[in-house]
Amino acid sequence: MLSLKFIKENFDLVKKSTTSKNIDFDFEELLKNDDSRIELIQKVEGLKSERNKINKEIASKNNIEKNIELMRGISKEIKLLDADLNEILKKINYDLLYIPNVIHDSVPLGNDEKDNVVIKEWGSKPNFNYPARGHMEICELLKLVDFKSASKISGSAFPLYTNLGALYERSLINFMLDIHIKEHGYTEVIPPFIVSASSPLTTGNLPKFKEDMYYIELDDMYCIPTAEVPVTNIHSGEILKESDLPKKYVAYSACFRREAGSYGKDTRGLLRLHQFNKVELVQFTNPVESYKILEELLLNAEKILQKLNLHYRVVSLASGDLSFSAAKCYDIEVWSPYEQKYLEVSSCSNFESFQARRGNIKYKKKDNQKLDYVHTLNGSGLATPRLLVSLLESYQNEDGSVNIPDSLKNYMKLDKILL
Repeated sequence: MLSLKFIKENFDLVKKSTTSKNIDFDFEELLKNDDSRIELIQKVEGLKSERNKINKEIASKNNIEKNIELMRGISKEIKLLDADLNEILKKINYDLLYIPNVIHDSVPLGNDEKDNVVIKEWGSKPNFNYPARGHMEICELLKLVDFKSASKISGSAFPLYTNLGALYERSLINFMLDIHIKEHGYTEVIPPFIVSASSPLTTGNLPKFKEDMYYIELDDMYCIPTAEVPVTNIHSGEILKESDLPKKYVAYSACFRREAGSYGKDTRGLLRLHQFNKVELVQFTNPVESYKILEELLLNAEKILQKLNLHYRVVSLASGDLSFSAAKCYDIEVWSPYEQKYLEVSSCSNFESFQARRGNIKYKKKDNQKLDYVHTLNGSGLATPRLLVSLLESYQNEDGSVNIPDSLKNYMKLDKILL
């Protein structure tokens, strides 16, 4: 969350950044409410000063009855003004929750994903001398995912992994966790998948994106859209030691998304789901180091695709495609041979102090013991559905079988999935 002080001191910057994210916000109304707040504070302070003078008069036993009556009137007026002040403060604080993070200077300006900038590519696209099958056909042939039964159980856009498909999914999750823990130095956690409203409020999912989340009304709880939500809140309301930074967590979770804004997007098979599995990377860091850490986080996520020998590219998101809470974000997109397009499997973001302010996550500086907000970062390391799409399509054979990448053979205990 941006502080009111920061917004007033950097008004043009915040307004321009908000517009560049394609978000509408009435800043004039915010400033009008702030003027009312200041006016009310001045009135209350004036009345309190007057009340103090009358107190001294009463203490001196001058016009006691008259002054007591004046005191009662002033106290009553202060109480009414305090109530008005509390209401205007509630309004201001609520409105602040709808203002997005300021974009970093290095973010390319643009309206949507068409304006994203390709930073790099890795590997080469697979070539087949036969018609390549799509992941849905492969899943049906090899009985890896039962879309029909899943639809019967839960409706559209839910997967039911079966047989070797379930093994493949589980192997991918364990493989990714092992790499991030053993090679990249992350600490593993298994967080709750259902959270109270304060957790997505910290990460910026609430209140603006409530309609995208699955809500359990009876308990006033939310199903998590990503492990970022509970893991970021591990340190909410805490003061960390600078010597303990960065803190690095990795977590597997199921993710639940209503995908309220997915109309018109490709929702076939595993391409866009209401429930999916993901390995998430979250870091808490010193503000000075956060953009260096963002590059490290990106490399950590990329390493998974390199070990799987999948062609991918990295794009820097344009301002109009940037999330509400992010100051900067890289997307990693893996190649789908059948779809003939890139599919997002990871977003690596620096939120700077935006989430830390909402969750009150601070650290104590070593040199002067002063408190400051940490910077939070997160990245998918990786999401499994589109990753599995690329793996099945990239490693397919003409006879319908699918080879297993070398790095997964020890997990799956087989070299190939046969018809």
